[in-house]
Amino acid sequence: MLILENIKLAFTSLLANKMRALLTMLGIIIGIGSVISIMTVSSSLTTSISTSFQEMGANNITVGIKQKEAESETRTNGMKFGAASRTASANEEDLITDDMLEELSAQYPDYIDAISISETIGNGTINAKNDYANISVMGINQNYFKSSNITLLAGRKIKQADLTGNKRVIMISDKAVENIFDGNNEQALWQKISVKIDNSYYDYYIVGVYKYEESTLNASTDEDVTTNAYIPLTTGKKQTHANEGYSQFTVVTRAGIENVTGFADEIETFFAPYYASNDNYEISTSTLESMTESMNEMIQTVSIAIAFIAGISLLVGGIGVMNIMLVSITERTREIGTRKAIGAKNSSIRLQFIIESVILCLIGGCLGILLGFLLGAIAASILGYATAVPVAAILISVLFSMVIGIFFGYYPANKAAKLNPIDALRYE
Repeated sequence: MLILENIKLAFTSLLANKMRALLTMLGIIIGIGSVISIMTVSSSLTTSISTSFQEMGANNITVGIKQKEAESETRTNGMKFGAASRTASANEEDLITDDMLEELSAQYPDYIDAISISETIGNGTINAKNDYANISVMGINQNYFKSSNITLLAGRKIKQADLTGNKRVIMISDKAVENIFDGNNEQALWQKISVKIDNSYYDYYIVGVYKYEESTLNASTDEDVTTNAYIPLTTGKKQTHANEGYSQFTVVTRAGIENVTGFADEIETFFAPYYASNDNYEISTSTLESMTESMNEMIQTVSIAIAFIAGISLLVGGIGVMNIMLVSITERTREIGTRKAIGAKNSSIRLQFIIESVILCLIGGCLGILLGFLLGAIAASILGYATAVPVAAILISVLFSMVIGIFFGYYPANKAAKLNPIDALRYE
């Protein structure tokens, strides 16, 4: 009952001095609001990045060859240098072969859904009468679309028969169709186009049109924008006289695989015997999952650092609370003397003012949370991210508000508790 009575007394005191209480809480409101708004934007950005990477295939594993580093000891002026990187270029025997990929798929059938392969053939231009379209030609296999989020608008995608027959077929974007066929996707199908790549001309037949996803980072005009065009990988290799084998591929894992990073390590172990005697190259893997985690950690670290700086205002707010509590004690000295004269214990007086301080900080903290979430939501909306509620930050803020109230309220409360009742009653 004593606690409930003290809570009522605290609210009575705050309501009697509304403006003073509001000004006292201002530091708490600004501090908590700043922290919550920063953490709201951080949480929204992190969620948006995770969602984007998930759509891109967060469970995909990129596998490729990388140069080995050899320990060398080169002394210059008595100093020792190590880990000098080799500069050898990849030969055909360094590349990943079809046999390796077949053995990999056979060994991990429960983990691998598909193996996607793509290689850049070159940048080119489709010329049609007075119109043109800039394209970047990529050679792909039939599984490429399992690792890429591409929406087909007309026709079909590259299939196995196209690779087996080295067919000169091509998929282009609706943006390219807009430039050279006035946007008629159906009319573009099976049209013969001539593409200029590195001063050479190659003829292809359009078999499919996909939807071009515009990037906010691309500042090109609609007419000059470069979009991807896809041809069979075998056709591209024959066209460029490239070596057999691949320097990189993507493993599309089956749904439900949880430890993607662990499977990536297994893939490196699988390829280790193939490259044990290779002095220049080895296999390396990377996942969007690990990239997502690294990026999220970086964002959270920066956000926490900024939030910590913003939280300094909480210290200022706490000092303000202590100051106003000392003023309140001075104003209520006679009241304290009266209570002690009729038998109130020191602990009761101390508890009264600590509760008042905690109530003051809690109200300020709640107002700060509302303000911070509102500002964070507005900022996230302006940046184009869906608002994510930082639940942990809110709970910590409420707890921190109570701690500030106890910490900065204890000294004034203890001072009030130690007042001599006779001196307090005689205080004017």
